[in-house]
Amino acid sequence: MKPSAFHYERPTDLQAALALLASGEDARILAGGQSLVPMMNYRLAQPACLIDINRVSDLDYIRDDGDVIAIGALARHGAIKSSDLIKAHLPIVAEAYDWIAHAAVRNRGTLCGNLCHADAASEMPAIMQILEAELVLAKVGTTRTIAATEFFVGTYETAIAEDEMLTEVRIPKPAAGTGWGFEEVAMRRGDYAWCTVVATLEISDGNIVAPRVAIAGVNDCAARLGAVEGALTGKTPDASLFAEVAAAAADAATPTENAAYKRDLIRALLPRVLNDAVERAG
Repeated sequence: MKPSAFHYERPTDLQAALALLASGEDARILAGGQSLVPMMNYRLAQPACLIDINRVSDLDYIRDDGDVIAIGALARHGAIKSSDLIKAHLPIVAEAYDWIAHAAVRNRGTLCGNLCHADAASEMPAIMQILEAELVLAKVGTTRTIAATEFFVGTYETAIAEDEMLTEVRIPKPAAGTGWGFEEVAMRRGDYAWCTVVATLEISDGNIVAPRVAIAGVNDCAARLGAVEGALTGKTPDASLFAEVAAAAADAATPTENAAYKRDLIRALLPRVLNDAVERAG
């Protein structure tokens, strides 16, 4: 199929792009286009205006900003995957990219575009939440910052306003000794996940500190598991504890399809993720 008719703009600076967003025309930002263009071809998305930001070169960066790693709107998945900064400070991100899409998609797709697309089965929305990332949203004359945990509203739905653009993701560097775990089941590596489970935690005096756990591919959007985090906090890690919280998480899940299978995946994957995080902590 072909997309419906649209007006095409290719600004060379951020302010021009934001002015186009503020014009009142139904507009969408085009960075990599790996999700947007197929949706346009199927007419699931029918923007009146397409704003191609690929000439806004100032948005293409992966930067060490002291306590955080800053990633611009034009940073490609492939560049993030191979970045030494990411490998050194955010190893869970580097690990996850072995499961995210395929090389051709990663070469064009962007992290910011992926987060704005907000596919329920996408891995990065879950990972950004456990890393407590902050998203910088810009519009004409101002910016605001929103926590990743507040950004995702539902399948393909986010808290971004029509005249706003996600310009940067700011990810705090995890504390020394933070352990992490990532597990996913998909039909093929690179396909969207049937279930992804991710976690970070610290160990102090033999007990779990600051656990952060999230799932994707199950509910209508990726989400932190606050009840699981509460049940883990201050506890000594062991197999029975992990099995107990995994069973509770599975029972509380609200899968949009294949409910019994996806609950079984949570029961199987969550203990593995927590074990890996404990082994890497310290």
